[in-house]
This record gives sequence, structure tokens and C-alpha cells, in this order.
Amino acid sequence: MKNTKVNSKKLLLIGIGNSGRRDDGLGWELLERISNAGYDFIDCEFRYQLQVEDAAALGNYDAVVFVDACRDELNGGFDISRCVPSNHSFFSTHAQSPGAIVFLTNSVYRKFPRAYILAISGKEWGLESSLSATAEKNLKAALYFFTEHFLPAIQPALT
Repeated sequence: MKNTKVNSKKLLLIGIGNSGRRDDGLGWELLERISNAGYDFIDCEFRYQLQVEDAAALGNYDAVVFVDACRDELNGGFDISRCVPSNHSFFSTHAQSPGAIVFLTNSVYRKFPRAYILAISGKEWGLESSLSATAEKNLKAALYFFTEHFLPAIQPALT
């Protein structure tokens, strides 16, 4: 039987943020570094915010990781957790949560990728295009964990 998947990559990273707002660009920066590492089973998508249309893309992957900056001071500078589908909506179809996007993927497209959220602590949010020293430190810690622990653990499960 012919493979009907739209693409051959198994893991989708969605970086959420804005690189023009200092540490709000953490998600994009992690994706840039992963893109440059040459993983052949990962696709990267950059978003200012999630929209309902993103639900369609998730169904083409075995797993998805939403990567975003966080204003909270997280232990170790980052946190990765399962993304729980949530049946909630916002007034606008823009600025949806990762859980809402996963819920739409499940309910509308009947696709069930494993979903995770990687939150990275930031500190500065002004109009500037560089990361703060704190954000850079936390990004390095998150990137190390992601490449050395998360990817090796999830890759065998990608079908």
C-alpha cells in the first residue's frame, strides 16, 4: 500500500514567539539551532501565534513539540511536558493554545500525534532582537536536554 502521509518527517517542532521581542524569540531560536543540526526526521515551523489552521498540519506527524518562551522561572530554566488536548476556544480563531490545536487535530481530523510543550524561561521582553543572558543560558540547557535526552527517547517510537 502506498504511503499517504503528506511528508516523510515524523516530528514537527512548532516555535511560537517573536524574535523582535527579546526572549519571546526563544522558541524560534531553538528551532533555528535544531534546523542547523540537520536532523532528517524533524520539520520546523515558526509561528507568531497558533491558529486553528495549524491543526491540519499536526495530523501529518507522529509527534509534535510546541516550543515557547515562558515568563515563569522554571527549575533548570525549562520544562517539557505532555500537551493535553483541551476542548476550549477563544473569541478569535487566532492565538489558540497548544492544547486547543491538539484537540482540533484529534476531533476534526481523527489524528492523534503525541504532543509536548517545551517551555523555556525568559526574562526580557522589550523591542530588541537578541536574547538576554538568562534566556541564552536557559536555551542552552533546554537544547542539551532536547537533543541528548528527549530525542533519543522519542525517536524509536516514531513510526
